[in-house]
Amino acid sequence: MTTSIPGEPWSTGVARDGSGALVVGGVPVARLAQEVGTPAYVLDEADLRARAAGYRRAFETAFAEVGAGVDVYYAGKAFLSVAVARWVHDEGLRVDTASGGELTVALRAGVPGADIGLHGNNKSDEELALALDHGVGRVIVDSLVEVERLAALVRSRGGDPAPVMVRVTTGVHAGGHEYISTAHEDQKFGLSVTARDGQDSPAMTALLAVLDHPELRLLGIHSHIGSQILDPSGFEVAARVVLELRAQLARRTGVLVEEVDLGGGYGIAYLPGEVALDPDRIAKDVAASVAAAAADLATPLPRFSIEPGRAVVGPSGLTLYTVGTVKPVRVDDETERLYVSVDGGMSDNIRPALYGARYHAEVVGRLSSAPSVLARVVGKHCESGDVVVHEVQLPGDVRAGDLLAVAATGAYGRSMASNYNLLTRPPVVAVRDGAVRTLLRRETVDDLLALDQG
Repeated sequence: MTTSIPGEPWSTGVARDGSGALVVGGVPVARLAQEVGTPAYVLDEADLRARAAGYRRAFETAFAEVGAGVDVYYAGKAFLSVAVARWVHDEGLRVDTASGGELTVALRAGVPGADIGLHGNNKSDEELALALDHGVGRVIVDSLVEVERLAALVRSRGGDPAPVMVRVTTGVHAGGHEYISTAHEDQKFGLSVTARDGQDSPAMTALLAVLDHPELRLLGIHSHIGSQILDPSGFEVAARVVLELRAQLARRTGVLVEEVDLGGGYGIAYLPGEVALDPDRIAKDVAASVAAAAADLATPLPRFSIEPGRAVVGPSGLTLYTVGTVKPVRVDDETERLYVSVDGGMSDNIRPALYGARYHAEVVGRLSSAPSVLARVVGKHCESGDVVVHEVQLPGDVRAGDLLAVAATGAYGRSMASNYNLLTRPPVVAVRDGAVRTLLRRETVDDLLALDQG
């Protein structure tokens, strides 16, 4: 039987009304389906703003207690639009971007360049020039080649030195899948802190190279250890490694860099019963860890920064679908699974197919007293791996026309969406206090044909 289950993995603005239908941000899902159609990404604006402000307050409070300042950057790769960039900046966050497109969206939203960071392991000259044109507050360099390229670009243009952070890999491996764990050695991001054969580590070599270029200003050191992290110990170990590298550089050159970025990757709940990483807890644990490390190294604390993305926008979003074909499939002699097809699929959420990511779904347009059955929510693509939710209990009377919602899709849904099978990408709509606002409109077939020069 369908029951009301407020709380994770749903946003705080989600509830069921007296009829059993889901309401989000004061808006019934039936109204959303009627006004904007399905599939659709739905963002709970008040929830997103509260999560952004919550991370800022938690880290500012915890780090102030150990005598350090901190900046919180919203990791735009999770999902970025003009409105979302404005919301997070309103709540006191800066914006971290990973491409010229993301940088342009943040600028279009009115975020000052000084409050923006630019990431990327293979930035183009055009992207670097855009960052310089708008006075981006930090360019996170990812290779020795990029150090030389950025210095040459600044030299050719004139102007003030570019503020640079060097991204390092600490060897700390954290996250829910190999593809999203980014601090081990064998991957494309950053420069290793490990020295071999009596030579400087790649990270130290890059830091020294930045200091050797008058066109660059070494702002600090950047580390990111993975995504969907639910154990804070990885952050603590990585922070100590970075602070040790900072102290080594100071002993060698007399330069004690002023900033250290500890990255993002804070985990959220995707299934009922899962517990998200609590920002107050992680802030206190990491603050205590860095204070102890700095004391051991006899160095003053730098200013810190962090980069939550998924933790801000992920729980604030859901995807609303309409059910189509429903059919039972015999799995083995004892098990039958109900395949529930929806009007979207891997084009609007690639993570289950790419990572085996798990999500939770519910029938949300009505109340059902039917016993629940084992179900798999699948899409409409010509691909056997087109799975939205691998395993979930749904009412046995689920049928065509039902509205079905998948929770916690605010991060890496729309931002990783595709036009596979030439499906058009869903709209992103914001709900708050009973009002609906379209942030990104639904694509049309005419949009796709406009690109076709045949």
